[in-house]
Amino acid sequence: MERTEGTEGNRSLAETETWSGSWSDELIFFVNGKKIVERNADPETTLLTYLRRKLGLTGTKLGCAEGGCGACTVMLSRYQPHTDQLLHYAINACLAPLCSLHLVAVTTVEGIGSVARKLHPVQERIAKAHGSQCGFCTPGIVMSMYALLRNNPTPKMADVEEAFQGNLCRCTGYRPILEGYKTLTMEGGCCGGQGQENGCCLTNVKADLSGQEDTDEATSLFNAADFAPFDPTQEVIFPPELMTLCKGQMPRSLRFRGERVTWLQPANLGEFLYLKWQHPDARVVVGNTEVGIEVKFKNMLYPIIISPSFIPELHAVVHADDGIEFGAACSLSHMGAVLRMAVQTLPPHQIQVFLAVLEQLRWFAGQQIRNVAAVGGNIMTASPISDLNPVFMAAGCKLTLICKDSRRIVPMDDHFFVGYRRTALRPEEVLLSVHIPFSKEGQFVSAFKQSPRREDDISIVTAAMSVTFATGSDVVEELRLSYGGMAATTVLAKKTAEKLIGRSWGEELLEDACSSLVEEMTLDPSAPGGMVPYRQTLTLSLFYKFYLTVLQKLHLQGVAVAEVGADCLSATEVYQPETLSSTQIFQEVPEDQSKDDMVGRPMMHLSAMKHATGEAVYCDDIPLYENELYLAFITSTKAHARILSIDASAAERVPGVVSFLFASDVPGSNITGPVHLDETVLADGQVTCVGHIIGAVMADTQSQAQRAAKAVKVEYEELPAIITIQEAIAAQSFYQPITTLQRGDLEAGFKQADYVLEGEIHMGGQEHFYLETNATVAIPKGEDGEMELYVSTQNTTKTQYLVSKALGVPSNRILVRVKRMGGGFGGKESRTIMLSTVVAVAANKLKRPVRCMLDRDEDMLITGGRHPFYGKYKVGFLKSGKVVALDVSYYSNAGNSMDLSQAIMLKALFHMENSYSIQNIRGQGFLCRTNLPSNTAFRGFGGPQGMMVAESWITDVAQRLGKSPEEVRRLNLYVEGDSTPYNQILERLTLDRCWDECLLRSGYDQQRAAINLYNRENRWTKRGLAVVPTKFCVSFNVIFLNQAGALVHIYTDGSVLLTHGGTEMGQGLHTKMVQVASRALGIPHSKIHISETSTNTVPNSSATAASVSSDLNGAAIQIACQTLVKRLEPYRIGNPKGTWEDWVRAAYMDRVSLSANGFYKTPDLDYDFSTNSGRAFSYITYGVACSEVEIDCLTGAHKNLNTTIVMDVGTSLNPAIDIGQVEGAFMQGLGLFTLEELHYSHGVLLTRAGLTSIPAFGDIPAHLTVSLLRDAPNEKAIYSSKAVGEPPLFLAASVFYAIKDAISAARAESGLSGPFRLDSPASAEKIRMACSDRFTQMFSEAEPGTFRPWSVRV
Repeated sequence: MERTEGTEGNRSLAETETWSGSWSDELIFFVNGKKIVERNADPETTLLTYLRRKLGLTGTKLGCAEGGCGACTVMLSRYQPHTDQLLHYAINACLAPLCSLHLVAVTTVEGIGSVARKLHPVQERIAKAHGSQCGFCTPGIVMSMYALLRNNPTPKMADVEEAFQGNLCRCTGYRPILEGYKTLTMEGGCCGGQGQENGCCLTNVKADLSGQEDTDEATSLFNAADFAPFDPTQEVIFPPELMTLCKGQMPRSLRFRGERVTWLQPANLGEFLYLKWQHPDARVVVGNTEVGIEVKFKNMLYPIIISPSFIPELHAVVHADDGIEFGAACSLSHMGAVLRMAVQTLPPHQIQVFLAVLEQLRWFAGQQIRNVAAVGGNIMTASPISDLNPVFMAAGCKLTLICKDSRRIVPMDDHFFVGYRRTALRPEEVLLSVHIPFSKEGQFVSAFKQSPRREDDISIVTAAMSVTFATGSDVVEELRLSYGGMAATTVLAKKTAEKLIGRSWGEELLEDACSSLVEEMTLDPSAPGGMVPYRQTLTLSLFYKFYLTVLQKLHLQGVAVAEVGADCLSATEVYQPETLSSTQIFQEVPEDQSKDDMVGRPMMHLSAMKHATGEAVYCDDIPLYENELYLAFITSTKAHARILSIDASAAERVPGVVSFLFASDVPGSNITGPVHLDETVLADGQVTCVGHIIGAVMADTQSQAQRAAKAVKVEYEELPAIITIQEAIAAQSFYQPITTLQRGDLEAGFKQADYVLEGEIHMGGQEHFYLETNATVAIPKGEDGEMELYVSTQNTTKTQYLVSKALGVPSNRILVRVKRMGGGFGGKESRTIMLSTVVAVAANKLKRPVRCMLDRDEDMLITGGRHPFYGKYKVGFLKSGKVVALDVSYYSNAGNSMDLSQAIMLKALFHMENSYSIQNIRGQGFLCRTNLPSNTAFRGFGGPQGMMVAESWITDVAQRLGKSPEEVRRLNLYVEGDSTPYNQILERLTLDRCWDECLLRSGYDQQRAAINLYNRENRWTKRGLAVVPTKFCVSFNVIFLNQAGALVHIYTDGSVLLTHGGTEMGQGLHTKMVQVASRALGIPHSKIHISETSTNTVPNSSATAASVSSDLNGAAIQIACQTLVKRLEPYRIGNPKGTWEDWVRAAYMDRVSLSANGFYKTPDLDYDFSTNSGRAFSYITYGVACSEVEIDCLTGAHKNLNTTIVMDVGTSLNPAIDIGQVEGAFMQGLGLFTLEELHYSHGVLLTRAGLTSIPAFGDIPAHLTVSLLRDAPNEKAIYSSKAVGEPPLFLAASVFYAIKDAISAARAESGLSGPFRLDSPASAEKIRMACSDRFTQMFSEAEPGTFRPWSVRV
């Protein structure tokens, strides 16, 4: 069925003249109900930039600038005249061009509610359900949920989970967000013990621990009855004036002209075709999801952009006799909705292609991208790893191409993609529509996608396969096998398909198909994307899945084929996510505790409501200062080189550029560094890593500064570079000293052992991915060298000191202020100085305020991350499994400077035995000096790396002995009174209690029996189980850092201002400190306020790190408050019936100071590393996790089924915050151990921004239980609490070792047993290749040294 358009090519001369000249049209749109008329719309400006910089609406955040994190989510509303309906949808403001918003209503987080006015139920529920920690991602999540409710006021949980596919959070672990929003769904939230179907969570928990009389055990962190009801009739209306404009205005051409780019928006198809003929090189933009990224990250410039967004023919959906034809500008969301409707109404034999498209759409980017990305754009982008193009190709879709003078229909086959990101279209042609055919009787279609993370991730390999059989037979009539990720284009395996035509669908066909695919689907060992053996294996694995699926369907249709064995059926199952179920367990406060005393209660984060409304102010949200400039870095592109020359002449010509900054401009010392002064503020003659800061550009706007920085030409003379740990070992490139920690007689221990084994494990690094990148605003004060800095840093004092050093002034001239951070995780402990010192030097040079917030890819390139580690071990053990000797060597990739690497290695050595008692032990630590950006602190600070190696060798011991790893772990666990390798006696040890409770709550024995049965019954999916303990030592390694100060002011109205040395980065520190002060002063927490952390209130503070901030600052606050209470005591006694305000006023009138300092230092710390004596840590915290996983042996994908965590946090200061920290740390560890693989090439981090796969909503274990150990007070810390920020992270290793357990079951099917090496992270690639089978063995790996790999393991 064909259609014709009468407008093609029929433009009059008068019409063509509309596009000439230099004028721009007015852009009219609405933001939160307010009309905006923009007369100078710049096509290069995004909606996000406009909202933040022009309108001052800073609730919408910049997280990644490429539509991958959702922090910038807003809702667009359009009136559709042809249907007389309103369309509401979530989008990424970071990708939306301002010029695309004509006659659109934009709703931001500020537009739906505020703290002063009223919170929208969506805002209130995420706040009160404790779904916000740092709060930077919260506005985006709020807006995704809001947009969902505008379209569907009664969603299911599956709808909520789909809506969040495009949102990321690095803090919470996602569970509380989903729990809060579950109350808005058809499933509803917690029943409050009213006997919900499928078993009440409260009843289940009590049943788990039957026989224990725990009357003070609580399982509810919030009360859903407190939430304001959601009334969809009360939503913000579509602006009436905009409705009038939409109804009254005929489609008209628009033109917006910027400094470098012109945006043309034709009114009809004829205009569009004329413009494309006139400008054949113009880029056609609908959703801007590809072009926006090319412009931002690939430095592409398209002088002419044509946006055909409002041309009816390009949005048309035509239901024909042989399929459905979609206009090329149809969004993927709209296409999905149409196909879902078709699937419900058409006979099953016609919908096979539609089902395959829908399967790929499930995992195609996030909802925000699918809402705007056009099906035509997906095709024309011609990505070799496209999710949809293989389906279109396998299905034989037809494309209608059109230009001013002609139209043609071409099949989407192996001739359509003519090269990398190139198609067969002529320059003047455009794609009008894509025809997706109905499937036929006897046709079966499947689609597959394998990516590092299931949700919203870039594919490794995609495939679509279509086979058609003669009626009622198993003889292949037609076969199309299409693959993405196996060449520079999407390809058809034509040779293989041709060989199989006319063959019966059986084992012989399978063998021949695999042999043929091995020959046809070849990859160069150096192919971009790497993972070559894995990708080749996937071509076979995916075909095998298709083979089994079709075989099963043929059998069910009564065709005489071999029946698929019951053990292979799981390979045919399509993944269906399971809705989260969770339980949180904590100890109630005593019944007689005062209602005003909030210590021990699940109190909401003090800023949660401001997070949810977008009112919480972060560094870059501070309004622009008059005369302010923006700074952008000039960074090295070489790993190690001499700088021969710097040419800034081209950069000087960029409009808006004011000045440049180089090493010679530093007025004080150019030498810097957080511990060892081994770095430079700006490179001086030499660079030692890619991303080394050479200089900076200051300009009027961010885009101008960044453009100019990219225009600076640096000429280098390259020097030899060391990138990997192995290269450093070969070159003996180590920082000194090499550290050794030893106890006992190693030689005697190995002689005592019945067995000795050796092994090794590599553990990859990790990007912090705090949602708020590094940011600094510096304001020179104009006299005495004074400067004020707003910095997103965990370390105000070090920032103050190093800025003063660079400026050549005393520290007392530098004021550093921190309101809050959008996440830190250790990444802002020391590396923030790179930014803040340069910004301060620039502000000092120009005597003007200077601002810089790094883009995500910049931040990842230059700031370093968690240290990659390589561990080698030799372990001696008895037949029982008891370990008697351990010799372990750790090698960390420190990078191009020392930073905190020495302290991190010490922490690794202090955790080298994890939770196991070993009498004879030695650990050595080597810091590899390499040409990577300096690696740095990251949650756990070396502890996870040290413990990961321990769990590797204890698993090897169990496998060597043929015992359960849990049996060997339990046998070796520490007991009360044992001594550690650093000679600290373990007191008040709760490890055994955590272990036993974890096994009981998880139902370990039943789980193990069920898994063994499952594995016997399934060949291609396997389940695994692991129980892993953690022992985390709490204190700064360096004794002098274990100190803190506080300053408490009481004002005459009775209000209290609290200041301490810790910074708030989402961990709830300020909330806990208000709780502490509330109890110490005996007043409600509502009377107490914390404004910020600053160097002029509490000097010389230690970094907010090492999980000790609540301990240190809490004790300092308590001391200050006790001083004030003592001063007020006479007035209490004198007026016992008076109020707090009465006593304060009386004291003031009596001239008593209402301000007090508090200072605390951790007592009894005196460890001496040289003699291995003294007390190293204040106390130790413990936890145990049990995790169950399921792996797909054919693809390496895995599902997190169950996790039970029991964590000792002492007497919790705030169970909601502590459980949030446990879950957040666990999910971050899950990323570290299973997902977040970093790839480097010649010192360049390849996996930046959107290529980094941090855990998403769908990665949470389907069943998650977190229990805070009861009755475990800790006398060493404030109000008997314990540290919680870092200790739980390592418990995610239970998922890694559960995966290893599942792989062992798969290997057993191939006759393989005993220890095997599995490096971290356990990516899909590593899992698949470790499950050695006939498919993995069909490809041979190229010999190392015979090719240059795409990436190296650093």
